[in-house]
This record gives sequence, structure tokens and C-alpha cells, in this order.
Amino acid sequence: MMAKPFIHISGLSKVYNPGRADEYLALSDVSLDIEEKELLSIVGPSGCGKSTLLMIIAGLLDPSGGTMEIGGGSGTFDPHRHVGIVFQQALLLKWRTVLDNVLLPAEFLGLPKRGSRDRARDLLALVGLEGQEDKYPKQLSGGQQQRVAIARSLVHDPRLVLMDEPFGALDALTREKMNLELLRIWERSGKTILFVTHGISEAVLLGTRIAVMTSGPARMAARIDVDLPYPRTLEMKTHEDFGAYARQVYGLLGME
Repeated sequence: MMAKPFIHISGLSKVYNPGRADEYLALSDVSLDIEEKELLSIVGPSGCGKSTLLMIIAGLLDPSGGTMEIGGGSGTFDPHRHVGIVFQQALLLKWRTVLDNVLLPAEFLGLPKRGSRDRARDLLALVGLEGQEDKYPKQLSGGQQQRVAIARSLVHDPRLVLMDEPFGALDALTREKMNLELLRIWERSGKTILFVTHGISEAVLLGTRIAVMTSGPARMAARIDVDLPYPRTLEMKTHEDFGAYARQVYGLLGME
């Protein structure tokens, strides 16, 4: 008997404002299987429903139709306990220190204080912010603030991390650095990561697979296995295989 995928999505749809004049179909018949510990890039045009799909997976929105199972059949999956989220903006509380910002999910869940503080410090070291624990957000660069947000998403040891264009507001150089940082964190943490982006090169560089979504209303156009070795490097962008994957995604999006 084959093991169930970590996330199984079948025929998922989402209608906003049903029955009203401004009714809007955001997702239509989306089906997707995601394996545990993979880094799945989700790419598509702006406004195509990528963020809606992530919010449904996070338990923050209810689907209008279809089914979704998370956890691979291994008991109850509680989104509050088992999901971490990183948004495009770091959304740090300006009156809390870096360490206290990272600790927010642990406090919300009522996890043991001493163990949580130790884990928060370890995670800040993992994302390259050791020694910055007592600073405030205004003292950090945009890239550093996103590192804090990543540490915050991991502090309660979730099984699944959802990232909604987390580097979209960063300059190009910082974004490239953060891509490499994320790959390093993913390889060390062993988490399942869903990474939403409209950057095709970014999707290829990061993903073990790429889920390509079409626009209006969003459907799943294809799922592409990315057979590039890890650790990934920026130099790979010059390789023919990398270019072939990017061209395949461009073609699926009608951008050739």
C-alpha cells in the first residue's frame, strides 16, 4: 500500500462574495499532492490565486469546494500548531525585540518558556542573526527583518512552512542572498516548505518541484520535477538545464 502524500488537494475551489454582484471565482478545480520535506515552488501571474491557495492550506480561509487532507494520515493536523507562515512583509512588532518577536508563536501556543527561548536563540543563529537578539526591528535591514520572520515561523517546530512571496519587497541582490539562505535553512531544518512567487527564476532555483498556476480563475497547469542537484547555487542559473526549466514555465504561462 502506497503511503499517502503529506498534503492531498483535490478539486479545490474558492468563490469570494458568493451570490453577490461582486462574486469572484479565485480558484477552480485545483488538485495537488505534496510530499513531506519537499520545497515546492508555486508560480503564476499576479492575482492568479496563489495566496488564496496558501491561506486555505493554512486554515485561514475555507474552500468553497473540493477536499484537502494534511498530515499524510498521521493523526490530527492542527494548523495553529503545525503551520508557520512568512508573508511578503516581515510584520514584526516594532515595540518588541528581535528575540521577543521570534517568540510570539510559542507564547500564543503556551509552549514552555525556557525551551522556547533556547530554540529562538538557536534559530536566530541559524538565520545568521546571532548577537542581534536585543535589537528592535527599526535597527535591522529589510533582509534581516525577513530573517527574523523566518525564525519566527519555525520557533514552534511546525511541520509545514508557508511562504507568500517573502522576498518580493527586497532589492535584487538581497533577494538572491535570501534565496540561498532559505535553501540552507530548508536543508538543515527538514521542513516541508511551500514557496509562492511570481519569479520564474526564483521558482526554479528553490524548488524540488514547481506547481504552475494559470490566471483567472486559477487552475493547476502543470507540476514540474526540478532535477537539479543540491546544494543549489546562483551559478546554476547559467546552466542549460536551468534555462530549460525556466523556458518550460514561461511556455506554460504563455510568455514564450
